[in-house]
Amino acid sequence: MSTLSVEMLAAAAPTAPITSAGHAQLGIAVLVGIAVIVLLISRFKLHAFLSLTVGSLVLGAVAGAPLDKAITSFTTGLGSTVAGVGVLIALGSILGKLLADSGGADQIVDTILARAGRSSMPWAIVLIAGVIGLPLFFEVGIVLLIPVVLLVAKRGGHNLMRIGIPALAGLSVMHGLVPPHPGPLAAIDAIGANLGVTLALGVLIAIPTAIIAGPLFSRFAARWVDVTPPEKLVPQRPSEELERRPGFGITVATVLLPVVLMLVKALVDVVVDDPKAYAQRVADVIGSPLIALLAAVLVGMFTLGRAAGFGRERLAGTVEKSLVPIAGILLIVGAGGGFKQTLIDVGVGHMILDLSKDWSVSALLLAWLIAVGIRLATGSATVATISAAGLVAPLAADMSTTHTALLVLAVGAGSLFFSHVNDAGFWMVKEYFGMSVGQTLKTWSLMETVISVVGLGFVMLLSLVL
Repeated sequence: MSTLSVEMLAAAAPTAPITSAGHAQLGIAVLVGIAVIVLLISRFKLHAFLSLTVGSLVLGAVAGAPLDKAITSFTTGLGSTVAGVGVLIALGSILGKLLADSGGADQIVDTILARAGRSSMPWAIVLIAGVIGLPLFFEVGIVLLIPVVLLVAKRGGHNLMRIGIPALAGLSVMHGLVPPHPGPLAAIDAIGANLGVTLALGVLIAIPTAIIAGPLFSRFAARWVDVTPPEKLVPQRPSEELERRPGFGITVATVLLPVVLMLVKALVDVVVDDPKAYAQRVADVIGSPLIALLAAVLVGMFTLGRAAGFGRERLAGTVEKSLVPIAGILLIVGAGGGFKQTLIDVGVGHMILDLSKDWSVSALLLAWLIAVGIRLATGSATVATISAAGLVAPLAADMSTTHTALLVLAVGAGSLFFSHVNDAGFWMVKEYFGMSVGQTLKTWSLMETVISVVGLGFVMLLSLVL
């Protein structure tokens, strides 16, 4: 195990319970805490950060923990989570903004679409979404791809679902399973998994999952729902105002640079497996997520920004604008970490370990089920991932490096299950595609469920052979 993974494991290790409440009381405390979060978010429309903060304190109080101890648990979890993934989220946001503003994303889209025929268009769209979805947050990816989806559907005479579902599937799979997205990063941090191994297995699972939930499932979705592209919702593409934009090859290379560096580290860890070896030490540095993403950002300023004709002021403005939208994301991720730590410190992690040790249920399946329950209750994939990861972290104590990574991916798959009316993404897709609530449930919600179940299936299969 690498030094980074050891530090992650140490940070994620549960502390002694701050209360000696029984299993029944802890179970009630968890249900009440989650119910408060759901009620505040869905009924009173309170920001998820505030809802998670209040829910964490309620959880501690119902579990019988002293208020000062509950506050300490929450703030400790918030601080460690932001410390672990905050800089990475910021760097990912900068890279995504450079990709969008420079026209690099549009260059990838236009190049692939120019070589795709009518029958292969859904496959081209899922490929575009997968590549663009690596460095971009899900919401940003939707905003970038919606103009393309609507335009391709209209000009090619395609059913909107035949093109839209592959785009959504590619983005969603990356969001739930592949770092450096916030959810997978936070889960890796909480469970103490090896980032390189998780990334490699995540990509391995993401590719067939995106294919099944995208181009293949879209055939059925197109039969169930037939909507025309709403022209009034087509936003302007960023590159329309640019005189030039970066080339296809250099854009793809820049996007894939952090992934390649992290995968190189994972490969060296397996082949060399000697912490004192020079190759291992170099790989540990260049393959660490901080250095990998930082390198991609610095390279991107030249290969994307300069290639689009950006001067120093424009580059500085792009970086500054990229950091503003992530304030809310960082707070939500941090509060999710606080809620997770409160769950651990009141003893819920130990409770699940005690209750599940006599069950014949796989730890991977149990992790998926817990994430599914929190996802259905809160509507947030990120909150579900962070909370579930904290709960199942004790299960990883005796697992191999590979199975610990699969535990992260099981949680990630569960966090995507059946998006419905308490998920902001549900309404975003509904409005952009001009669908009714029922149509959105039959397409987007069902697609998310397919991703979740298929992702779990591949996780379980890999657990049998690795």
